[in-house]
Amino acid sequence: MQIMINEIRRWMKEAGKNIKESLKSEEMKVSTKTDRKDLVTNIDKQTQAYLIEQIIAFDPDAKILGEESGKDKLQDLSGRVFIIDPIDGTMNFVLEHENFCIMIGVYEDGQGVLGFVYDVMREKFLWGGRDIGVYLNEERVKAPTDLSLDQGLLGINASMYRLNSSNAQKMGERAMGVRMSGCAGLELIAMALGTRVGYVSNLAPWDYAAGGVLIEALGMKMSNINGESLKIDGREWFMAGTPTAYDEMLRLSKQA
Repeated sequence: MQIMINEIRRWMKEAGKNIKESLKSEEMKVSTKTDRKDLVTNIDKQTQAYLIEQIIAFDPDAKILGEESGKDKLQDLSGRVFIIDPIDGTMNFVLEHENFCIMIGVYEDGQGVLGFVYDVMREKFLWGGRDIGVYLNEERVKAPTDLSLDQGLLGINASMYRLNSSNAQKMGERAMGVRMSGCAGLELIAMALGTRVGYVSNLAPWDYAAGGVLIEALGMKMSNINGESLKIDGREWFMAGTPTAYDEMLRLSKQA
């Protein structure tokens, strides 16, 4: 386990270094996937290819689920599965050159074991799991206080808020305020560090797999918007929070 942790951290640090070098060289090539706001770059693809190469060398029998290059489906989650988001927050990456993350989640037979979320430009690396604790760089993270929704900030998807999907606006009104970062990894880091009481969005498995392991290890809850277990297959409306905030959010979503 420790060998795998050390290896994954090394891979992600190296990937982050490569991303920073790519930004300096201005070699970014941007294209679209489903629509003009669904961006992908050559750096996303190169980063995923690098991480896959490292994973295969380390564990040839592992399965890999990743956002890019046709790796976005698996037949099942049996055995060891690495779930990769090479650049979470690609629009931020393209337009801001910050506010993005590299993420890897390690699952065993469908259960999250380890999570790694790397805020590349701020050098904030959140990693760990249920059995080893959660760390920010080298310092162990304490479980955040179990605040209610009206005691903290809520991270939220802009489209869900605008359309009031599942009472998202009421959730926001109940909270002290809402924040829209455009990066699931940053929102889940914020939850782990206690600067968000909850997060609601429309996410794919690679968006929540790594961070989900970490927030659950810290005693927080996550599910789909109806309170059901996440399928780790396709895009779902995602909801997470401190135990108290989560229960409030779930009640509000069911009133929609």
